[in-house]
Amino acid sequence: MENKSVRLDIILKELRSFVIAFSGGVDSSFLAYRAATLDKLNFTAVTIRTPYMPDREIEEAHEFASMHKINHKIIDAGFPEIIRHNPRERCYLCKKALFGKIISFATGNGYQYIIDGTNADDTGELRPGLKALRELRVRSPLAEAGLTKKEIREQAFKAGLDLWNKPAMACLLTRIPYETEISEEMLKMIGKAEEFLFEKGYPGTRVRLHGDTARIECLPGFLGKIINDPEKERIVARLKDLGFRYVSLDLEGYRTGSMDT
Repeated sequence: MENKSVRLDIILKELRSFVIAFSGGVDSSFLAYRAATLDKLNFTAVTIRTPYMPDREIEEAHEFASMHKINHKIIDAGFPEIIRHNPRERCYLCKKALFGKIISFATGNGYQYIIDGTNADDTGELRPGLKALRELRVRSPLAEAGLTKKEIREQAFKAGLDLWNKPAMACLLTRIPYETEISEEMLKMIGKAEEFLFEKGYPGTRVRLHGDTARIECLPGFLGKIINDPEKERIVARLKDLGFRYVSLDLEGYRTGSMDT
């Protein structure tokens, strides 16, 4: 792993002038942190704010950048109409639209490259967004160095970064079935529900929307806790206040791609 970290530093030094697509997740945060430890690099971490990104993710990205003295820019992107109906190719279309804004920022400010936090594990998965990144010539130094998600978490822990064990957080569109017209109200309901559950001690929880039903997916270890939670009725009441008619608990728990079928 040390050789991979050295390789990462070499790649970043070779790039020298770049914009980091900075979501605030573990991968892009570690990448930005690592770049900040190297001399003579000219870079900015850019976070795109959209209605379907959780507010907490934007706030945590800002806090992390401030803490580590990373030059940070937040760009408001609105809702790309091309994905308004949540098409199956949403991730590809979204990446093209949002990275287009990052490219415009980079070009307008004299940066040479765009890089992102894709890791070595991601390249072995079915991720339509990666096709868009390749077409836009976005570099992925973590993947190029061969660093896996587990290794990045280990390196983040070793560096003393509090977010080393932060749960993955996909955009809110993944909580809604494909071919469904998206409204701002839907996104607010889901975002507020997940934020409430986070505050109640359920990090990484997904609230999937099925019509007027909320399907809660918990991370391993939290399923029994939420069933026996003395505040369970309050949790249900809060989600109903947000606009859900029914509140259900998925006994399979959290898993990626549960809305892909």
